[in-house]
Amino acid sequence: VKEKPPTVKELEVADPGQKNIKGDKNADVTIDEPVGESNAKVTEEDPNKIFTSVEKYPEFPGGLDAFIKYLSKHINYPAVARENGTQGRVIVNFVCEKDGSLTDVKVLRGIGDGCDEEAVRVIKASPKWSPGIQNGRPVRTSYSVPISFTLSE
Repeated sequence: VKEKPPTVKELEVADPGQKNIKGDKNADVTIDEPVGESNAKVTEEDPNKIFTSVEKYPEFPGGLDAFIKYLSKHINYPAVARENGTQGRVIVNFVCEKDGSLTDVKVLRGIGDGCDEEAVRVIKASPKWSPGIQNGRPVRTSYSVPISFTLSE
C-alpha cells in the first residue's frame, strides 16, 4: 500500500460532497463488444438425458379416462392369477421418448402369477403418448403407472 488510509479524525472533517461532473458531449459512445465467440450455439447438456420431473408429464392420447378404458379393454386377467385369486397393483415404469413411443418398460413392484407380464405387455402395446415437455421441448421422461388387477366375485 503506497498511501496510508485516512484516520477517523481526517474522515470527520473530509468533505466528500456532491460533485457534478459534466462529460464531453462530442465524445464517441463506445459499447464494449461481447467477449467470446458470437456464433456459438446453445446446446443441451445431454440430448439423451432421461427426466423424472418435467413441466408437462407424458399423457396417454385422450387423457387419463382414455387410458383407464384402454387398460380395461386390453388387459387379459392371467388364468393362473384367476385360479390362485391373485389381486393387487402392479407398478410399471417406462421411458416416454421424444416421439411419444414407450421404451424400457419394466415392473417396479409386481404381484406375480402372470400379472406383471400382462401389465408390461399392455403398456408396450399402447399407442404413442404425447411426450413430456421441459423448456418448451419434448424430452425423454421416466414415468410410472399403477395397474390394478381385481377379480369380480
